[in-house]
Amino acid sequence: MQMGYQVSALASVAFIAMISHASAQTYPTGPVRVIVPFPPGGGNDSMGRILAQNLSESLGKQFIIENRAGANGMIGSELVAKAPKDGYTLLVNGANFVTTPSLYSKVTYDPIKQFEPISLIAIAPNVLVVHPSVPARNVKDLIALAKAHPRQVNFAGSGSGSTPHLAGELFRTMTHTEMMHIPYRGTGPAITGLLSGEVSTMFMPALTAVPLITSARVRGLAVTSKERLPALHDLPTVAESGLKGYESSQWYGVLGPAGTPVDIVNLLNAQVTKIMHTADMKQRMAESGSVAVGSTREAFARYLADEFTKWARVIKASGATAD
Repeated sequence: MQMGYQVSALASVAFIAMISHASAQTYPTGPVRVIVPFPPGGGNDSMGRILAQNLSESLGKQFIIENRAGANGMIGSELVAKAPKDGYTLLVNGANFVTTPSLYSKVTYDPIKQFEPISLIAIAPNVLVVHPSVPARNVKDLIALAKAHPRQVNFAGSGSGSTPHLAGELFRTMTHTEMMHIPYRGTGPAITGLLSGEVSTMFMPALTAVPLITSARVRGLAVTSKERLPALHDLPTVAESGLKGYESSQWYGVLGPAGTPVDIVNLLNAQVTKIMHTADMKQRMAESGSVAVGSTREAFARYLADEFTKWARVIKASGATAD
């Protein structure tokens, strides 16, 4: 009796595997929804549209962008978490995906348990810049200045919990300085505040920072990624500048609901990786201040877990909240 049960169970597993494999061989048979949990025009939307267009061309079916904005990305993310586990509803999200649960008291999704990581798409570092009037030529100078003048050196943020804000909080925590966060209503106003001299410094998106550094309207000190940015190859990383272990970048990735058939996830991963590794895509990303990635599923899963843990610690230490 026991043996019969085992044979039946094994047969069921084999049947499920066979169905999964068959679905991957024919996938997709129709349109695929790609949920972007923010309004059109932002970084998540732009990255999602680039990916959807290329997946449509490579797989022969339409990958259609749906903008489901609201609650700092929670509405769209929750939609995907609860979607059928069939590969026909995907999510393109960014760094806020793992910081939102630590910023809000009520969160509608679990970024680790409810999603299937498919691939990291690209990384977009910030650039640590200062107003030309600030007497700091490098990261060590800025740290010394902040320690000599507690609570007088400030940094602009594009809203509480935004990537520029948290990049500054990580810097402040790691340097044991009392730099002050000055929140603005969006990236544009924050940059205006820096250019006018209202604030001393900012962790600015690379796409915006490059022309401002080139025109000497701001002074670049370092990039926040692990490696130097091709568009600013002479500018060191923050870690290279003496703050070992510092890294803070906007990133973009594609995910599906947890439990999506592994063969479909593998197929999507292979396609995304292929797209992001082309010379044309690498150049396109570089021109936008980003770095094309295209990772393994496992690497993206580790990255998500590490980012979730790191930013939960930073947010708790800073007292940042979005409620």
